[in-house]
Amino acid sequence: MATATATQIPFDVKSMELADQGKRRIEWANQSMPVLQSIRKEFIKNQPLKGIRVSACLHVTSETANLAITLRDGGADVVLCASNPLSTQDDVAASLVR
Repeated sequence: MATATATQIPFDVKSMELADQGKRRIEWANQSMPVLQSIRKEFIKNQPLKGIRVSACLHVTSETANLAITLRDGGADVVLCASNPLSTQDDVAASLVR
């Protein structure tokens, strides 16, 4: 299990070697999320969450990864922890760390 620090926030993922596969899974899920894509475009432009920390304890999946990425793109400092190790998609978790 890889344990290290990304931007001074500790993380614990199965293997960082899964990150590329996770990125592809996140991008694939994003194609089916047109409303979130639209929100992300606005967030990138307007940065409505700049200076806000958002912490979430969720199932780490390609869908929730897209939510976290959208919040980050809106300016938020996002911290995500897995709510259930059985539902965590290890490749997605590794991709989010990267």
